[in-house]
Amino acid sequence: MEQGETTAGPRSERLAVAAAAVTVVLWASAFVAIRKAGEDYSPGALALGRLLSGTVALAVICAVRRAGWPPRAAWPGIAVSGVLWFGLYTVALNWGEQLVDAGTAAMVVNIGPILIAVLGGWLLKEGFPRRLVAGLAVSFTGAVVVGASMSGGGRSSVLGVLLCLVAAVTYAAGVLSQKPALRHGSALQVTAFGCAIGALACLPFAGRLAAEVPEASLTGTLNMVYLGVFPTALAFTTWAYALARTSAGKMGATTYAAPALVVVMSWAALGEVPGPLTLLGGLLCLAGVAVSRRGPRPAAKVKFSTPKSLKSDESLNCGPSSSDPGRTGEKALR
Repeated sequence: MEQGETTAGPRSERLAVAAAAVTVVLWASAFVAIRKAGEDYSPGALALGRLLSGTVALAVICAVRRAGWPPRAAWPGIAVSGVLWFGLYTVALNWGEQLVDAGTAAMVVNIGPILIAVLGGWLLKEGFPRRLVAGLAVSFTGAVVVGASMSGGGRSSVLGVLLCLVAAVTYAAGVLSQKPALRHGSALQVTAFGCAIGALACLPFAGRLAAEVPEASLTGTLNMVYLGVFPTALAFTTWAYALARTSAGKMGATTYAAPALVVVMSWAALGEVPGPLTLLGGLLCLAGVAVSRRGPRPAAKVKFSTPKSLKSDESLNCGPSSSDPGRTGEKALR
């Protein structure tokens, strides 16, 4: 995407939906990878290792694409999203998932899309479309159902819930600060430099990461690198690409498809068989996304037809006709 490009149209909308789908699938896979990597790495070290891997991957892509530096006007949004979303959100989510069960984490973190829709409608002047509000309500209900069905029976801590709440708030703030930056910089620029700033913000965990790498299993380290290359470098770029072409509220609602995908991926990768209530919640999440992404109905085309009475009057040839040369000449002579 060129700087400041926010094209509209059916093709642009299809590309935005495809990019958003890639993002949601990769972010859903991140929940599984975080659980595996978290067995070997502490929250801060895992966040720094993930962001360093993502920064290296994005730097290579920027060099190949010759992306260059973002314009000065894009830097405030890049800096804020880098610190809050790439940095603080990642640490808070990693830490929170170690203290609360997956169900509680899903319910609390999924406050984020609602905050995005409300603040986007207010601060970014995106408004509050009825379909978006209805889709958010349906998807959030699904997320609550998924969370309740996966809850570990009261094993959640107050600190864990607060950390997941911090993750939700910083996620929403990061999206809202990134949206204006995309008016000036490309999706690749905003993602690459935001990820680098997030890595700088996590540098206090460098000593912990250096101590944990030699002790970690190969599986844990590979999951950390995977988190950096795919759910971070690739998914955040496709997210920014889609965000530049649609509203922040719609993009936030789209992420509600993630819980349904997490259920399926956990089933396949971790052998966690979902129950009927979990499957019902996942379907509600997907249904809400479908409702929120639907555009307004096209206006019906009204066809005007000449009444038969007028047609019969025309056949009587009442009055002079411009196509009758004889009558035209007679009128001119008068």
